[in-house]
Amino acid sequence: MIDLNSNNKRIAKNTLLLYFRMLVQMVVGLYTSRVVLSTLGVENFGIYNVVGGVVTIFAFLNNSMSLSVQRYLSFDMGSKNEKRLKKIFNIAIYTHLVIAFIVLILGETIGLWFVENHLNLPLERMDAAFWVYQFSVFTCLISIVQVPYNAVIISNERMGIYAYVSIIEVILRLVIVYLLYIGDYDKLILYAILTFVVSVLVASFYVFYCRKKFSEACISCVWDGVLFKELLSFAGWSSLGEIAWTCVQQGVNIVLNIFFGPIVNTARAIALQVNTAITRFVSNFQVAVNPQIIKQYAANDNVGMTNLLFRSTCISYYMMLFLSLPILFETRQVLLLWLGEVPDYTVSFCRLMIINSLIDMLSNLLTTAVKAYGKIRKYQLIVSFLLMLNLPASYMCFSLGATPEASLYVYGVISVVLLLVRLYLLNQMIGLSLNSFFRKVLVDVFMVTVLALIVPCIYYMLSSENLFRLVIITLLSLSSVGTAVYLVGLKEGERLYFRNFIARKINLHGK
Repeated sequence: MIDLNSNNKRIAKNTLLLYFRMLVQMVVGLYTSRVVLSTLGVENFGIYNVVGGVVTIFAFLNNSMSLSVQRYLSFDMGSKNEKRLKKIFNIAIYTHLVIAFIVLILGETIGLWFVENHLNLPLERMDAAFWVYQFSVFTCLISIVQVPYNAVIISNERMGIYAYVSIIEVILRLVIVYLLYIGDYDKLILYAILTFVVSVLVASFYVFYCRKKFSEACISCVWDGVLFKELLSFAGWSSLGEIAWTCVQQGVNIVLNIFFGPIVNTARAIALQVNTAITRFVSNFQVAVNPQIIKQYAANDNVGMTNLLFRSTCISYYMMLFLSLPILFETRQVLLLWLGEVPDYTVSFCRLMIINSLIDMLSNLLTTAVKAYGKIRKYQLIVSFLLMLNLPASYMCFSLGATPEASLYVYGVISVVLLLVRLYLLNQMIGLSLNSFFRKVLVDVFMVTVLALIVPCIYYMLSSENLFRLVIITLLSLSSVGTAVYLVGLKEGERLYFRNFIARKINLHGK
């Protein structure tokens, strides 16, 4: 049996460390994004995102293997099986080198042909697009080789290293902004080169740290054919999900480019950055929780795992709602303050992406429970098929004359269906109670959402758009979500802990 109190403290500590990292990255990222968009221009920014996105299509093998390595490292740590850890790491290293070679071949043949012949790009920028693509390939190769080292850090729950590396990344990205300002070379190509250099430096730091701190992160002539088949089997079925997710992210982005051009790609990229900035708060919490869910399942503590899964899902949703509600109301004002000029479709893209992310918060940790179970073939076949429908459905909508936002409406509908399907499949796999999930998660988040919307909605409808309304809506939204979570979202024991925590802080301040 795992010590739950120790786990909660570890999760809290790791979450705080990841938050520090995320806050630093977000502040600098928002600043640098504005400068990069201003320096490159709307069209060049869209070119960079759609061309670079083509490369990530070929990285699905890398992503699926990454999930496999993290799962097996966390599982063997949870089951106290230290003997296989070094084997897992070395098998992962060898496999990722092969994946990097495959991605290089695919990228320089099929990928390059697609960029030069099928993307909707201005003819005068084709040379720049070529070099952007090449450095995007090199950056992708670096990220592939880096994966086993990141998996070791996450499985060992050493999240503090991410906070330290974030400081390095911040400094390097500020250097990129400065060099873009003073450089007289083609700024789009220069941006691609500098981004590649940053990825090399960061990856080198992770490799150095892991080799110094973790005995399993040592490359040696270790091989286990049976273990390799296990990892490859898990990664093989996981790759279906990665292919499906690639269809959603990069496939739909390319279809948008074909129908509407790079300007819409810019709007989508900006909206994605806003959504990512918000969801990072929650994803950092979930990164800290994920290893504990897997380790509790490995230790046969199903009750503890289920309780952690339910409460963590609720908390993830509350955090997302707390951060996103003011932006949902005042999207245009927030974008104007950030960018100065808002490209077409950006406001609607932002709102729809955030709403879809709220839906996804209810599903994300369910996926972790599936990984803990390990036998994922049936799950991946069904879920990946449904997720992959985003691409043909979006293409069909655009062919019939729909606006670019149609792709996000499609995604939202499919996300709701996927939540129900995941719950049903987990009930079949590990006996997850659908009734308990409905009562302990869905009812609570629905009640919190309704209560949180009432006051800000009334003020929003009765006032006109200006900076004063932005401030008031933000205050009303944050206080409404906080009140709703406290009254409805928290259990009695959690409310008691919160009151005692506040009382201790007040007493310490009084002294």
